[in-house]
Amino acid sequence: MSLSGFETIDFVIFGAYIIILVALGLFLSRNKDGKEKSANDYFLAGNTLTWWAVGASLIAANISAEQFIGMSGTGYADGIAIAAYEIMAAVTLIVIGKFLLPIMIDRKIFTIPQFLHERYNDGVGLAFSILWLFLYVFVNLTSVAWLGALAIEQILGVQGVMVSIWGMEISMQMLIIIGLFVVAGIYSIYGGLASVAWTDVMQVTFLVGGGLITAFVALGAMGEVMDTDALGAFSQIFTDLTSGKYLNDPHFHLIIQESHDPEAFANVPGIVAVVGGVWLTNLGYWGFNQYIIQKGLAAKSIDEAKKGLVFAGFLKILIPFIVVVPGICAFYITEHPDMFSGMNLQGEIMRSDDAYPWLIRNFTPTGIKGLSFAALTAAIISSLASMFNSTSTLFTMDIYKKYINKGASDKKLVNVGRLTALAALVIAAIAVKPLLGGLDQAFQYIQEYSGFIYPGIIVVFGLGLLWKRASSTAAIWTSILTIPMGVIFKLCLPDVAFQLRAGYIFIILLSIFVLISYLDKKYVKAEAISEGDKLQMLKWAKIIGCAGAVMIVAAIVVVALGNSTAWSAYLNDIGFQAFIFFGVLVGCNAVWLYSNSIDTVKDSKALPIKLELFATTRGYTYGTIGICVITAILYISLW
Repeated sequence: MSLSGFETIDFVIFGAYIIILVALGLFLSRNKDGKEKSANDYFLAGNTLTWWAVGASLIAANISAEQFIGMSGTGYADGIAIAAYEIMAAVTLIVIGKFLLPIMIDRKIFTIPQFLHERYNDGVGLAFSILWLFLYVFVNLTSVAWLGALAIEQILGVQGVMVSIWGMEISMQMLIIIGLFVVAGIYSIYGGLASVAWTDVMQVTFLVGGGLITAFVALGAMGEVMDTDALGAFSQIFTDLTSGKYLNDPHFHLIIQESHDPEAFANVPGIVAVVGGVWLTNLGYWGFNQYIIQKGLAAKSIDEAKKGLVFAGFLKILIPFIVVVPGICAFYITEHPDMFSGMNLQGEIMRSDDAYPWLIRNFTPTGIKGLSFAALTAAIISSLASMFNSTSTLFTMDIYKKYINKGASDKKLVNVGRLTALAALVIAAIAVKPLLGGLDQAFQYIQEYSGFIYPGIIVVFGLGLLWKRASSTAAIWTSILTIPMGVIFKLCLPDVAFQLRAGYIFIILLSIFVLISYLDKKYVKAEAISEGDKLQMLKWAKIIGCAGAVMIVAAIVVVALGNSTAWSAYLNDIGFQAFIFFGVLVGCNAVWLYSNSIDTVKDSKALPIKLELFATTRGYTYGTIGICVITAILYISLW
């Protein structure tokens, strides 16, 4: 650790952060006025979250070692195009805030599978409850803890160190993982969502502020070598990586061409990262992932939830500057070893995911190093805390209360929730090493294998929320086919970018779902809708349907032309075929709008049509415009 560059003040800053975090979490966990926590208090914070708490908690739950380490690692290997996940997530949050979250809040939903119980049947709900529980414990909790431990090991310079405890040899990595789990568990398991969400406000300040400072200070240190300042260093790096022998280098292009770097294109396939399967990942993650959307469900009102999602969208756009730019800086340094040879750099980047911790270790000064370390740890702990809470919510409300003890009191439900979170902590700690050893770019691994389930989730949840004829039979078959189709496409099309594969699977599952729903005879008479609502839905069905058709036809024409013309060759080189998928994604909205307006029958469990839920305030509209303008500027500047 003497080579890590950490001084006493760095450890003091980090230690103070941990103490304040745990103390604040326990303070917020207390029972006010001696009142026992109700299930709503524990799992949904008593629906007290304001817009800024919703937005901050969403980002704190989302930004973790997966981004700081995994995304920075992909930035090191492939460049800034990986930021498409963050930029398009900001746009996705607008869609979810306007069309999906209001319906869920209106239905007073605790958990996402609870919606499936109510909308379809118990079988669909139970299947997804079990699926999400396995995903949280064996993918999310383990990956966040593993990546976090790798980062901390690298920063402190203790890779491979073994510690003897009571005669047993335990790796430093495992001790770090246990420490992260314990700190996150202390306040989240006892206090529930209120503790998680309100401490997230502090944590997001650390992770955004500390992350930006880390990136700026690292650029400043590089600037000293280049005889300039931080902004000058960034300008020089940009110029060098977009000219000369790096003219076709992908590191400063949001749209990667396959001919320039096939390996980078496989990870972030050109325009597919804008209009391809990334939409499935983002809609599934931000709209139907329990540990994320639970923050929106806990808002004081629908308006507060909507504003919170817009706030989260603006924060999301900052993330590439916090995590991707440092990865690119690390790449630049390794490409110019002579330039930085006098800096006595410690450690090596053995794999891409080492980039961010290596940068902190070598380029952040005393004091800032402790702040950067606290920011990284804040990201890890906040995500773990959210996952513990959501795991307990899923098991307690969807399995225990529904199938084991239907008459359980609020006190009993809260206690079961705490025990469930503790069990998840223990299981994840045992499973983490066998599941995640030897990964190079963990962010891509997580995205690809999460993509096995998102196409089916979007179809089942999305049409269940929006389409009155979505049937339980269709939902069951879609659920059954989702993962097998992901495996089949992976085996049969291993060289096709996973975002394209996910798009193909979505088209097939959507077609199956719509066909089965129309063939299903278990329907009832639908309530009449007003003439005004009918005309409005028909108008938008025509507009959206035409837009989707144009996209599909344009993509088919480009694919058919191949490389016969310069413009078609270029469009194919950036993955223009993704517009086939995007056209279907857009066009399917015309299907449910048209059906809802003219069909006289509906599924027996269909949700009532309430167009007023989609209404937004002027502030929401301005926020939406702001996010879209920033997104356009970034893509125009870094195309």
